[in-house]
Amino acid sequence: MAEITFDDFLAVDIRAGRVIRAEPFPEARKPAIKMWIDFGPEIGERKTSAQVTVHYTPESLVGKTVMGVVNFPPRQIGRFMSEVLVLGVADAEGAIVLLSPDTEVPPGERMQ
Repeated sequence: MAEITFDDFLAVDIRAGRVIRAEPFPEARKPAIKMWIDFGPEIGERKTSAQVTVHYTPESLVGKTVMGVVNFPPRQIGRFMSEVLVLGVADAEGAIVLLSPDTEVPPGERMQ
């Protein structure tokens, strides 16, 4: 495992965001869901896609608070431009579970 400095860590801007819209992404190579996430007044709305279809439906994601890296450059995924990287971990079978605060926090709150 490569070590990083504390300054390296601080350079990664991880924020809480609330999913305001989600829909299937059938044209993706692997099953995925498109999400539009509100990261508060400073960052605004960003969109992304994630391979989270095992544990989530588009309907179950709306209103959910997730954690995402907001300072990566946008990335083209098919015809969809991903503007944020949502964070998750794999369960025992390898399906992704999104990282989410266990208490309500305002959209845009930066990870400390």
